[in-house]
Amino acid sequence: MDSPTTDLNQAKLLLEAALLASAEPLSLQSLKRLFDDEIDSETLRKVLEDLRTDWQGRGVELVSVASGWRFQTRPQFQGILDRLNPQKPPKYSRAVLETLAIIAYRQPVTRGDIEDIRGVSVAPTILKALEARLWIERIGHREVEGRPELFATTRTFLDDLGLRSLSELPPLEELGTLVEQTPLEESAELPLEEVAAPEAPVEQA
Repeated sequence: MDSPTTDLNQAKLLLEAALLASAEPLSLQSLKRLFDDEIDSETLRKVLEDLRTDWQGRGVELVSVASGWRFQTRPQFQGILDRLNPQKPPKYSRAVLETLAIIAYRQPVTRGDIEDIRGVSVAPTILKALEARLWIERIGHREVEGRPELFATTRTFLDDLGLRSLSELPPLEELGTLVEQTPLEESAELPLEEVAAPEAPVEQA
């Protein structure tokens, strides 16, 4: 019978293979399904932390984000690796960044809340673009007259920014820089021609 140490080493190899093969972060619950025998969350986290240590000092690192664990290239190499597949860096209009920031730091918020804070009307294309990027979602309605929709950020938003929870959001003035550094997948490209359209001031009642 294998010793506990051998068992954990085997578990680490299995986790490494699964995480390297996955294009998406894997949650603890998903990773538990790899093992026939019951493995508790504490042990699983310990093995993952050991695996993270094993990869220190290499070009790829193991990180924990909102949706689970994943391997990713280290940020300092991203600019060089982009030479293999040159793409124009994403350009977000000020309106997009301001809307995203309000939702991220004040959520859940309605479109009216955003307009009250920004002082201008929010173009529907801005919200649709952020939804297409899978960074925001509609989570319900505020129970007031008209029942306006409530918007909040998603796990994908946290994953793309390399964060585990909203508590790790950077100071507000740094959010724009962090967003601009986020790789943009072709399938999720924002329709910037639309969202950059001028916005109208909010009409005062």
